[in-house]
Amino acid sequence: MTLLNIIETPDPRLRVISEPVEGVDDALRTLMTDMLETMYDAPGIGLAAIQVGVAKRVLVIDLQRDGEDEKPVREPMYFVNPEIVWESDELASYSEGCLSVPEMYGDVDRPARVRAKWLDYDGKPHEEEIDGLLATCLQHEMDHLEGVLFIDHLSKLKRDMLLKKLAKLRKTNRAP
Repeated sequence: MTLLNIIETPDPRLRVISEPVEGVDDALRTLMTDMLETMYDAPGIGLAAIQVGVAKRVLVIDLQRDGEDEKPVREPMYFVNPEIVWESDELASYSEGCLSVPEMYGDVDRPARVRAKWLDYDGKPHEEEIDGLLATCLQHEMDHLEGVLFIDHLSKLKRDMLLKKLAKLRKTNRAP
């Protein structure tokens, strides 16, 4: 397993639209495993391939609920060529963050429920209705596949404020 470099905004690669995957093979499984380890290390709950510089329609998610001994319970999910085939009219608001926009958060409204189709780690097809944090996370990560960041869902004023804060944070972190 290899930890991959997570690309951060304003890197133009984050705006690339990802290509569909032809099929799930060992190379893709290795990528997904590396993406998952990178996400855990960051730490985060979702990561799209484009965030590590690979323009493929692949993402990993693990909501990592708390376990009894204070260690998170890991239940990784792998999504290859995910697509949303239905979304609810009802919206849910969530304070989203992103590994490519580190330490910044903003409230984003998204459909509360979605029906999604995808291939898993072994190439097996799935279709199911998803809600809650998983629905939010899936939509957030799928945005990455279209070159969209969560900050694009914010007002211009809020987005500009977040980007200014991020620039200031980066400048402060580089200071000796």
